This record gives sequence, C-alpha cells and structure tokens, in this order.
Amino acid sequence: MSTIEHSVDVAVPVRTAYNQWTQFESFPEFMEGVESVKQIDDTRLAWSVQVAGVHREFEAEITEQRPDERVAWRSLEEPRQAGVVTFHRITDDTTRVMLQMEFDPEGIVEQVGDKLQLVRMRVHGDLERFKMFIESKGHETGGWRGEVPTPLDDDHSAAARTAPGGDVLHGTGTAAPAPREPVGAGYGEPVPPQPVGREYPPEPSLPAPGSGPVSPQGTPRWDDEPPLAPERPERLG
Repeated sequence: MSTIEHSVDVAVPVRTAYNQWTQFESFPEFMEGVESVKQIDDTRLAWSVQVAGVHREFEAEITEQRPDERVAWRSLEEPRQAGVVTFHRITDDTTRVMLQMEFDPEGIVEQVGDKLQLVRMRVHGDLERFKMFIESKGHETGGWRGEVPTPLDDDHSAAARTAPGGDVLHGTGTAAPAPREPVGAGYGEPVPPQPVGREYPPEPSLPAPGSGPVSPQGTPRWDDEPPLAPERPERLG
C-alpha cells in the first residue's frame, strides 16, 4: 500500500473550493487519466480511469462529507484505494486543499508505475490543474451542502447523505430524534407534588408487641381495646 500526500493553495474562498470538489462528475476536466465519473446514488460513484496505461473501472463510496471541511472516500473493489481531501482557510480568499490517499497498485505495470512515482506525479498534477480550473472560473460550477456522517461501525453502507436545510444535528449530519413525551415535569424542572392516596403510608404488616396492636407511634388504633390496668401488688413487710 502506497501513501500519497500533496496540498495546493488556491486563490478562492474555502466555500468555493469545497463546492467545486463536490461536483464529482466534473473530475475529468482536471484529473489526468479519469475518463468519467458517474454518480450512482447519494454515496456511490462509478469511475472509469487509466492508470499507467491500464484501463480500470471500479465503484467508490463517499464515507464522510462535511461542508467546507472534508470529503473522504474508499473504493469498493480493485484497484484498492482510500483517501480524504480537506479544505483549510488561509485567508478569506485563499484555501489550502490537502489530499491524502492510500493506493494499492495491481499488476506489474501498475507496480512499476508506482515505483517510478507516476501515480504521485499524477496526483500532484491533478491538484495543480484543479487550482487552475477553479481560479480561472473564479466561482464554483455547482455545489452540494449536505453531509455524509461517519458511521459508528465499519459498515460504511450505513452512511447516507443528509440534505441541507433539514432538521440536522450540528456537525453530525444525522437527523435529530423526535422529542420524547414529557413525563410529569420537563427536563430540569422540579417535579410538582403529587396527591397521596388514602392507603399511604402503608400500615406495617405485623402488629407491634403488646396486649394489642398499636401504631408505630404507640397511639392506640381505632379498633384497639384499652389495656387492662395491672393489679397493684401488695407491699410486703
């Protein structure tokens, strides 16, 4: 597995650079060897490329997407690759676009091409051409401002785009859960006093020791009979 890293500073705002990168089907206009990119659905792309003279077709998946910050992807079949493009604001009118990519060359031709740094040179050239492409236009040709959240596990198929303007939790792209029905008082509010039933407090199951059942406070209950007065013993002597 080969790792490729490169960055370029473009003279456009970060929003403009990010919006243009989300137009995946325009990649052939500035990426060498990319014949076509077709968007199958919200997170899957069909690529047709030439790598070191070898024609390849494969599907890739967007695994994470956050507006003005990052776009991450991975291939779903050979040739194996994964990467992320991040966008960093330098000034109001300057953005650093950084690409980090892992590429697994296949076959002798691709391995030779990788050893000769052909793939790295192509990636570097792609970013330079992206710089010329967006700076010459001065504005994006389109843009998508939704999010693709990072799945909590390795099942990337669980990711789904969340359209902008919806009920979205900040920074996650996941829909906010429906509010739960309040029970008693709202969260953080004191619970109002509740009426006590006639059976409260419960009487003890066992009577207190003595000649008759008494309450815990020692006061005879309504059904108690008054205790018999003890006989006074006669004084000896």
